[in-house]
Amino acid sequence: MAPPTFKELLASAGRSAVHLEMRDAYMPDPAFDAWLGGSREDHLTEDEDFQIWLEWVRETTARGVAVRRARVFSVPESDYIRWEHFISDANVAAGEDIRWLSRRDTTGIAFPGNDFWIFDDAQVLVQHFAGDGTILAQWRELTTDPVVLELCRSAFEAVWERAVPHAQYKPT
Repeated sequence: MAPPTFKELLASAGRSAVHLEMRDAYMPDPAFDAWLGGSREDHLTEDEDFQIWLEWVRETTARGVAVRRARVFSVPESDYIRWEHFISDANVAAGEDIRWLSRRDTTGIAFPGNDFWIFDDAQVLVQHFAGDGTILAQWRELTTDPVVLELCRSAFEAVWERAVPHAQYKPT
């Protein structure tokens, strides 16, 4: 049996879907390249994948599911992190709650080695990336291992508690 798709996992969430991002860049991204080149237009209105994502968030939050994303980043912020902040208003408008935490402020938090999603405190979707931020061929790993689940849950909640809400965070 094939593992569920991300869309299926999100659609099955009944209470919560939380995401912890810990990388300073995810590549490649043509909209980021345009932004880096100086364009401040909304290149994501033409990005079908991004628009699908926003629709999934709207559908999920309309069902009463909390969708939270926390980003841990290095300071000074990478260009990619500044760009993510630039585009995140669309995520927030769709219903995501986003917070930002400097890596400097994470001392004392035990982290798993990879980005992840947690669905209803029951399943962890681990995401694997190459060193340059590209998605690996076997980039998704779904687990219900209670040890992994507790590590991811506690890391996310500790970050969330310390992090700055999106509207209050301004990159340097």
